[in-house]
Amino acid sequence: MKKASLAAAFAASLSLGSISPSFAEDSSAAEARVAEEQVLGAADDEARFRSLQPFTREIATDIVVRSTLDEALAGAGVPMVVLLEAVKALSATVNTSRDVKPGDRLYVRYEQAFTAEGAPAGIGRVIWAELKLAARGPVVVQRFRTHDKVERLWFANGLSATPPSMRLPLDIVSVSSGFGLRADPFDQPPVLAATGKKEPMGGPLRSKPLPPGLPTGGTAGNGRSVNMATPLGATLGLAPYGNWQASLPKAQVQRGLFMHEGIDLVAPAGTPVYAAADGVVVGAAPNGRYGNWIRIDHGDKLGTVYGHLMAFAPGIEPGETVTRGELIGFVGSTGRSTGAHLHFEVLNDGRPVNPITHPELKVMQLRGQDFERFRKQLARSLEERTRENKVAEAGF
Repeated sequence: MKKASLAAAFAASLSLGSISPSFAEDSSAAEARVAEEQVLGAADDEARFRSLQPFTREIATDIVVRSTLDEALAGAGVPMVVLLEAVKALSATVNTSRDVKPGDRLYVRYEQAFTAEGAPAGIGRVIWAELKLAARGPVVVQRFRTHDKVERLWFANGLSATPPSMRLPLDIVSVSSGFGLRADPFDQPPVLAATGKKEPMGGPLRSKPLPPGLPTGGTAGNGRSVNMATPLGATLGLAPYGNWQASLPKAQVQRGLFMHEGIDLVAPAGTPVYAAADGVVVGAAPNGRYGNWIRIDHGDKLGTVYGHLMAFAPGIEPGETVTRGELIGFVGSTGRSTGAHLHFEVLNDGRPVNPITHPELKVMQLRGQDFERFRKQLARSLEERTRENKVAEAGF
C-alpha cells in the first residue's frame, strides 16, 4: 500500500473512531480525503515532502596517472574513502606503488547518497573499478552479493578482492607437518642408525640475527639428533629414509600416533612471526612442550597459538593489543622440538581446528551459480563502460 493510502486509512480510522466497520465502508470518499489532508497536508505538501527525501546516484570517473597514482588520486575529486576502497581491493594483486606508471588509468564507478539539497550523505561505496596497466593489461574488481548474502568486491576470475580476516604468521610458508594424527617425531630412530651421520639440532645453521635484549624465556633446542620417519611416519608427512629396521631392536619398530593440533611451518631460526589477526595477547611465556608460547584471543571465540619461539617481540605480554601482521616473535626450537619451526594453531571455542581449511584463512572463490551470475553482472558493467566511453568521445 502506498504511503498516502496508508495515511488516508489511518486518518479515516482516527476520524471514525469506534464506528462499526459497515458504517465505515459506507463513509464518503470526501471524508477520507479530508482526513488524509489533516495528516499529510494537501497534494502540494506531499510533493514537497517527497522532494526532501535523500537519493542515491552512481557516479563514474576516469583518472589518468600523469606522475604517480597518489598524485592522480589526490586531484580526482572523488571521495577519498571510495578511492581507498578501490585501491585496497586492487592491491590484492597489483603493487600500486611499483606497477602503476604514467599513462595508466583508473576507472571507478561508485554509489553515493545525497540529501535533497545535493550534499553528499554518508560514505560512498565502489560498484566496480578497473585499473588499466600498460605493462600487464586491465585488472577489474566488481561488487557482488552471493546467494548466502556475502557482499564484497571480486576479481574477474571469481576470487575475492577482500583479504581473509586472518593471515598465516610467516611471510614465506612451508608446511612441514599438517593438522591431524601423525607419528611422534621424537619416537623415531636416530639419523645415525640409518645414515651413519650425525646432524645438528636447532634448524638451519644460517639463522637470522635477533635484535639485542629480547626476552627468550626458555632454552633453545633439546640436544637430540634430527630424527627421520619410519614408513608409517613417512605416510603422515615426516621425511622418509631407507631400511632402518635392520639396525634397531624389534621393540623400537613399534611406533604410535598422536594428535597434532596445529601445523608446523619450517623456517630458519630468527624468522619474524606475525599476528594472524587483530586481538589481545592472553599468554606469552615458556609453556612446557610448546617452549616459548604466545596465545592471542581474536574475539568471536577465535584464538591462535604460536609455539617453539626463540624470543618474543618487544612489548608482547598478556593484556597487550596486537594488530593483524604485527611482529610478535621469532622462529626458534624451544620446548619439544626437533628443529627450528613455528607450531601454529587456530582455536575455535577453545578447540583446535585445521588452520589450512579454516574459512577465516581462506581466500573466497565464487563457484557454480554465483559465478555465473557474477560473470553476467560484470559483462553488463563492461558494456556500460563502453557506452560511457562512446558518449565521452562524442563530446556529449
